[in-house]
Amino acid sequence: MGNGEGNNNEGRNQEEMSKEGGQDAGSPLESVMSAKADGAEGPAVESAEAKVDEPVLVRAAYEHPLPIRLTHWVNAMSLFVMVASGLRIFRAFPSFGPKIPEKVLLDIPKSLTLGGWLGGALQWHFTFMWFFAASGILYLAYQVGSGHYRTVLFTPRDIAGVWPMARHYFFFGPKPPASGQYNPLQKLAYTSTIGFGVLSLLTGIVLYKPAQFSWLAFLFGGFHLTRIWHFAAMCGFLSFIPGHLIMVALHGWSNFVSMLSGWKREPEYQE
Repeated sequence: MGNGEGNNNEGRNQEEMSKEGGQDAGSPLESVMSAKADGAEGPAVESAEAKVDEPVLVRAAYEHPLPIRLTHWVNAMSLFVMVASGLRIFRAFPSFGPKIPEKVLLDIPKSLTLGGWLGGALQWHFTFMWFFAASGILYLAYQVGSGHYRTVLFTPRDIAGVWPMARHYFFFGPKPPASGQYNPLQKLAYTSTIGFGVLSLLTGIVLYKPAQFSWLAFLFGGFHLTRIWHFAAMCGFLSFIPGHLIMVALHGWSNFVSMLSGWKREPEYQE
């Protein structure tokens, strides 16, 4: 019995010594953590830290939801076709007065027109007017329904900011601080295009169906004045497009890409 107890005691002592020895030696992870805690920066710690790349955070804003991007590009394509075909239609009677005596108000080069002749231009014009009208209605419905219109609508409080932005763009003046997705000059331009679009559609309906919408022609001052209003709406779009392209170029590549992906990297304003 004595020998058995001695053997048992020796076995327990060996187990305790092995446990204590294991704690003293420690695992490799414990050694690294212990060395780091003691301030010892060993090669193993440095190599482990060197493998960990610091994440690069890029600030981005989701500026253009899908309905806005879709209607933007459909409108751009439709507007190009309708302006070019509309100029060809205008060439058939390039005046706003009575046909007798006929006077040529503007001699528009054929190279700037679409359709080849009056009938072909009318087909192009009447086809794409439906795309233009549908995308415009969808755009307005989404803007109002989602509340997104607040970012683009020009309001009286934006009036004071128009001249500082115009001075910056066209006269190289100091750049005013960005306070939102669109600056006051951009809001004025985009809100104006909505007015041009509504005017072009209403006057276009009169020119398309003058007998059925004679009451609407009366509101515009008659058929001849309706043609003038329709032409003025087109001139409004033509005056907007160069300024719009200049703004896109000045605001950089990320501004253009945002109309494709919806996201803009590193916006100037703070959300």
